Amino acid sequence: MIAKIKERAQRSSYDAIVIGSGVNGLSAAITLVSQGMSVLIVEGQSTIGGACRSLPLTLPGFSHDICSSIYPLGVGSPFFRSLPLQAHGLKWIHPDLPFAHPFEDGKAALFHRSIEKTADGLGLDSDAYKKLFYSLNPDWDEIAPLMLKPPHLLRYPFGLAHFGMKALMSASVLGKRKFKTKEARALLIGVAAHSALRMDAPASAAFALVLSVAGHLVGWPFPEGGAQSLTNALISYFQSLGGEILIDAHVESISELPQSHLILCDITPRQLLEIAADRLPGYYKQQLQRFTYGPGSFKIDWALDAPVPWKNEDVARAGTVHIGGTLEEIADAEAQVVQGKHPERPYVLLAQTSLFDRQRAPQGKHTLWGYCHVPNGSTFDMTERIEEQIERVAPGFGKIILKRSVLPPQRMQEENPNHIGGDINGGALSLGQLFARPSWRAIPYSTPVPGLYLCSSSTPPGGGVHGMPGYYAAQCAIHNWRF
Repeated sequence: MIAKIKERAQRSSYDAIVIGSGVNGLSAAITLVSQGMSVLIVEGQSTIGGACRSLPLTLPGFSHDICSSIYPLGVGSPFFRSLPLQAHGLKWIHPDLPFAHPFEDGKAALFHRSIEKTADGLGLDSDAYKKLFYSLNPDWDEIAPLMLKPPHLLRYPFGLAHFGMKALMSASVLGKRKFKTKEARALLIGVAAHSALRMDAPASAAFALVLSVAGHLVGWPFPEGGAQSLTNALISYFQSLGGEILIDAHVESISELPQSHLILCDITPRQLLEIAADRLPGYYKQQLQRFTYGPGSFKIDWALDAPVPWKNEDVARAGTVHIGGTLEEIADAEAQVVQGKHPERPYVLLAQTSLFDRQRAPQGKHTLWGYCHVPNGSTFDMTERIEEQIERVAPGFGKIILKRSVLPPQRMQEENPNHIGGDINGGALSLGQLFARPSWRAIPYSTPVPGLYLCSSSTPPGGGVHGMPGYYAAQCAIHNWRF
């Protein structure tokens, strides 16, 4: 392998090498190469993109996003917005509704881009909803850099005092304190549960607020043609600047790489220990060993003969759908997962992108993307329970399934080694690991080894497709190299 990587590279030495081609690795590489540096990306898989890829998982003509699919933080990323990605083929599609939350009785809570329209559908909670979200900064260009900035650089959590105080609450407490109706509470908790935390955990409300604010200000869109389109645009721009990429080049030790001044790793702490253990000091290895991973994901992709037959037709206007019932029911399901159990009625996230993007499936057919949380590394088959949850709000769903592709946690990790035990967030998003990610260091991206950095979602600001960990890590590396 040592000779293979070095022999395949176009140069014998580089200014910087990036291990991993997920969006954070690509973002780091773009940041470096834009400064005139020679940059090589080394990717172990045969396809580029990590969690941001699309593959034909079911039947010919059906394109499925292998992991991530909907990108509120992607379209709003300060780094992505600074790049000419549209000129490199990226087109965002905004569904009529960013997301919806259906109930068994046929009712549904609908999230609109407009705070006013969302509030209008929440009855008794209309004024409370407007008060909550109008109180937050309405200027995305001002608030996004604060939301997506390393916490140690902020005066308050997430930058704004009034935002931070709410963000540090648990989602359950915030939902019950602010709202009275099941619709408003479910709308909030359904977003918070993206975190895979217990809903009574401190700071679980942060994820509901960040993603909801993003939904109102920039939407919850997806790339036309699939997640791969975002990756392809980043690759195209990187290569236009002179960057180089090697695929099928799994790194077992950093000694296999060509010479370089900088090495940035779009990998998790466990993998860094595997490839650089002989160079890391003992105290730092112990810190990385204490890093914990969160619940796994049990993912299913469906090829469908028709659109999902929702009880409430308005749900078909949403790109993303949250299923799980009331605040209490979702909180109970997520608590069971953290306790190592498999809930009978799991919280399920769905994306129905083919309703708005005809490139995803043959004429008249559709795709559906979905997953639920399970204990890390779980081997339990959640297929039946997920589909039963969908049937409760969309009777007849099972009759339109043409084929399904199932990716339990171990398969998720095989498709992307960063998904340890099926954890798609790069590590548990607990309060401690929100501020110390992956360890307590003044500069979380740096390691004790000169020139060696982490740039994955295991560093601030954490998970989500926005490229900010890669950008910040590269900025840190450039500064240290030059000064």
